[in-house]
Amino acid sequence: MPILKLIAAVGLAAWLGGCANLGYYAQAVDGHMDIRHRTQPISGIIIDPDANPALRRALTNVVKLREFAIREMKLPDNQSFTTYADLGRPYAVWNVSATPELSMRLEKWCFVAIGCVSYRGFFSEPEAERFAEGLRKKGYDVTVGGVRAYSTLGWFSEPLLNTFLGYSETELAQLIFHELAHQVVYVRDDSTFNESFATAVELESVSRWLGSNGTLEQRAVFDSKQKRKAASAEIMLDHRKQLEALFASEKSDAEKRAGKARIFSELRGKLSALEAIRTGFSNDEYDRRLATYLNNAYLASTSTYTRLVPAFQALLAQQEGTIGQFYQAVKEIGKLPEAERTSILQRAERNGQTSITAPP
Repeated sequence: MPILKLIAAVGLAAWLGGCANLGYYAQAVDGHMDIRHRTQPISGIIIDPDANPALRRALTNVVKLREFAIREMKLPDNQSFTTYADLGRPYAVWNVSATPELSMRLEKWCFVAIGCVSYRGFFSEPEAERFAEGLRKKGYDVTVGGVRAYSTLGWFSEPLLNTFLGYSETELAQLIFHELAHQVVYVRDDSTFNESFATAVELESVSRWLGSNGTLEQRAVFDSKQKRKAASAEIMLDHRKQLEALFASEKSDAEKRAGKARIFSELRGKLSALEAIRTGFSNDEYDRRLATYLNNAYLASTSTYTRLVPAFQALLAQQEGTIGQFYQAVKEIGKLPEAERTSILQRAERNGQTSITAPP
């Protein structure tokens, strides 16, 4: 492999879940370079009379969202989301997460320059599935999930991808705000801190965007969706805690397996009932999908994005909604050892409000 590719792989492995495998580095580099070769300026597409009208409208919204992110949310003002790439597939990457059979501890893949992350990403779904199958054969609980966006943490400008489109304006805003937030703060070896921070910024940004640009209907849909997500997250957190207590107990492995099966059966039932409330009827296909993907790895990886969100929201409230001060506070906390970070965030959550929307 040419030396320039090796150097590029160092950076790419950082957000795709580093490993000491040149084949993995190669797919990371090739996947990223393929995206770079497909990019074209958004400004050119918008003024092109022959461009797809729906695409032009979507990209015009992106320009507005990016301007809002920079002006109101103090997110990075760089070349990110000024270009567009059609990948010809529904996801940008596929992430693989895994836990031991009787543990909620996510496996980590480490890279010397950046640290460890709790997933391993692939630009090819078949490659992700092959890697996942190898882990399953070793006895791990494994989940494979398509991801619409990925962040280079500011190493390169982020293009807008076709995988962002086809969703509502609010969902598009969530993706853009979340990915830009990753360029503000990155803490080595702490995926939960990084993803929860980006989710907190995403939610606050969307709330402010809707407050100044959205309709009452958009606000109602967003609020309803967040309530459903919160209810689902609460159910999953409760069962995660049950599993953690079970796995930490003195019970035999056989007893733990039986208890695990019971807890997941109860979890599937509660999530299915929640879905029935949302749709108004029972959904057999939803139940089958739950039975397929709901395991330790899914439960652990999902909480990565949400576990610390209330703490970050409380921290923002302590800064009276001043977004720049909030970012600075998070950066300072990010410099501390993990135990101190956790203590500060837990204290913020206990003592502060859980959300705020105010002018920056």
